[in-house]
Amino acid sequence: MSSSRRRTVRKSIFDPIHGIVAVEGAPLELIGHPAFQRLWGIRQTGFAHLVFPGANHTRLEHSLGAFWVTGKMGEHLGLSPREALTATVGGLLHDLGHGPFSHTLDPSSQEVLGFGHERISRAWITGETLEGITESPPGHSTAIPETLEKAGISPRRVADLVDPAPGHDAHPVLRAMLHGAIDADRIDYLQRDAHYTGVAHGTIDAARLLNTVMDRAGRLVFAEKGRNAVEGFLVGRALMYSSVYFHKTVRSAEVMAQSALERLPHFPEVPHAVFGMTDGEFLAYLTAASDRSADLVRRFRSRQLFKRALAWREIPAGFGSAARRLLQRPSDRRSMEDILADRLHLPPGTVLLDLAGLSTRTSGGDWAEVGLLGETRVTYPFRAPSVWRDLAMRPPTAVQVSVYVPPGQRAVAERRLDGLLRRVL
Repeated sequence: MSSSRRRTVRKSIFDPIHGIVAVEGAPLELIGHPAFQRLWGIRQTGFAHLVFPGANHTRLEHSLGAFWVTGKMGEHLGLSPREALTATVGGLLHDLGHGPFSHTLDPSSQEVLGFGHERISRAWITGETLEGITESPPGHSTAIPETLEKAGISPRRVADLVDPAPGHDAHPVLRAMLHGAIDADRIDYLQRDAHYTGVAHGTIDAARLLNTVMDRAGRLVFAEKGRNAVEGFLVGRALMYSSVYFHKTVRSAEVMAQSALERLPHFPEVPHAVFGMTDGEFLAYLTAASDRSADLVRRFRSRQLFKRALAWREIPAGFGSAARRLLQRPSDRRSMEDILADRLHLPPGTVLLDLAGLSTRTSGGDWAEVGLLGETRVTYPFRAPSVWRDLAMRPPTAVQVSVYVPPGQRAVAERRLDGLLRRVL
């Protein structure tokens, strides 16, 4: 076969959400890169499979889906071939930097590395070396930026789509395709996560969204006839967060995994390579690292998870600043956990605070900028008070502070934790 024939090889990948995903050229070569293949080992929804047994789909599947959605969106927007390829490659590579169990270790990554998964994705795309994380294994010499440059794509431009720099928006439409209120990333994961969890809330009218999206002065808007699809997307997104991503049992497993890492004797000086592991590699690392982390891994595998013993829907008056300090300073949170454990006569590390609800308070954010194009002008219906705006403004979880303890300690902890936490905050 000639080299010209090899360059036109086209593969068809069968996807349960979108049907046939056709891949050729640079995207096909990128799929074969070890950094992309590693995503087979990262569950898309973290520990959600412990609640929804079908949720074993991976970041690789989602990345292929985002690639497909971005391509369809680009076709409807009339992008040039170069812009379309840049956008679809961005969709394909946007999750390269995810650590084990997807978002589970995001707080730990910030504490140890000082940045999150988007920054790691950028490093893979631009060829920057992050010790222990963005190092290709022996035998694979072609770096991602070389593949992109060979196809005439700027690695820096793709990186700016995946990890946008503050105040820098040279390609607003392409950026909005991956970082908008309704973007390719969300259009795929809501459908995919709903399919695999069996939760119908994420079922959205993706076809209508893709057929009504338009570019107006560098902003993505939707034709008025797509209003129902836009509103349905809003509902689906809000309900999937409360029903799946912030389910109390899923959160229990996630804070246990964070604790298993951050309570290691050498934390936060753990190897940076931890954040480049697959799920299985991470559990194996924890099992070998300490007896306590090995016990938590055993609990994951036998589904003997910690139970929620306290749930504050609202922070008591006068405690807001103290609670936010614990969120901003993980070492202070761990100290507070140990104080509570001591007061409950439990070993250190067996009382776990979940403060995710404090970091997800929202005022509507990007939904206020969703535009609908009528006959003459673009309107922004979600800026005005309405049931849809209420949904957009609703936090992903109604609980701001949770406390988890081993199952056998929940009864005692439920009686005492509220008063204890109020006294020691």
